[in-house]
Amino acid sequence: MLIIGCDFHTRFQQIAMMDTTTGELIERRLEHGTGEAEGFYAALAAPARVGIEATIATQWFERMLRRYGHELWFGDAAEIRAAMVRKQKTDTRDARHILDLLIQDRFPRIWVPSVAERDVRQLVRHRHKLVRFRTSVMNQLHALAMGQGLCLRKKLWTKVDRQKLESLTLDPWASRRRWELLELLDHFDPSIQELDRAVISEAESRPAAVCLMQQPGVGPVTALAFVLTVGPVSRFPNSKKLVSYLGLNPSEESSGGRQRLGAISKQGNTILRCLLVEAAQTAARFDPELRRDYQRLKFRRGISGVAKVAIARKLAVRLYWKLREAAQPVPLARMQGSPATPVVGESLSSF
Repeated sequence: MLIIGCDFHTRFQQIAMMDTTTGELIERRLEHGTGEAEGFYAALAAPARVGIEATIATQWFERMLRRYGHELWFGDAAEIRAAMVRKQKTDTRDARHILDLLIQDRFPRIWVPSVAERDVRQLVRHRHKLVRFRTSVMNQLHALAMGQGLCLRKKLWTKVDRQKLESLTLDPWASRRRWELLELLDHFDPSIQELDRAVISEAESRPAAVCLMQQPGVGPVTALAFVLTVGPVSRFPNSKKLVSYLGLNPSEESSGGRQRLGAISKQGNTILRCLLVEAAQTAARFDPELRRDYQRLKFRRGISGVAKVAIARKLAVRLYWKLREAAQPVPLARMQGSPATPVVGESLSSF
């Protein structure tokens, strides 16, 4: 069998290939733009297993390997780097290090969503980015209006009050900025509405997302993003693993028997974490238990932002358990009305 450790870059890749039958080792640098990389993999006599660090811009590489019958493994970049003892870092050493991890069966392989799921992720990401752009445009128009004494907040976007914004007397360049921002705003609205309809259709076609939308505050966007990011919920043995995966767990620097906790780690999907914080604000208004927790945390910490993030974590735990319950059959004793056995160490209200 051919095993290849690949240090992948955007324009080239450094490989270390070993034939496990003969023990032969080959090290090469393959250019992408000249077609050298594709020619190399196309000429291999047997299917190969290729290991790379998880990175961006690999879609074409994955399709190419699949076309020639090779297998691609993605590895956790942080764990791969942590497994390297020596400080020296070169492309050749990195490729050989990945090869060693593959041969020794220590390669930290990660879960990769399907091609279709990654494409739907692009829908959620595109919609999220457009909403952020529209918010930026609206904030700039608010600033122009407030500079002229027009402070209407949300009313500025009603038909009557928008006419007030359009009728303001501004200097030449400020006037040009106003009209171009209004044109951008008018362009964003139809696109976002079309994407919203696509997101709703995708969410309603997935039973897991429909299950999550039963939670107050969780709409189609958050539910779809959660399902696509988390993947099979069985990957996480408990909710703490999921919270850590999303970057909502506190960072820690403990030593000498003293525990020091800091801000959240933010080592997860940024878009999903942002959507959970937004959903938490709505959930804290309509869910009595979360509303009590939010008011208590806000009073105790004195900062509303900390309370919002805490509720986002609680919300993520609730969604995790909804997926767990939907993924496994209901026990017979529970169907007959007997109290369910609590899970040790897990609680929907834990923080």
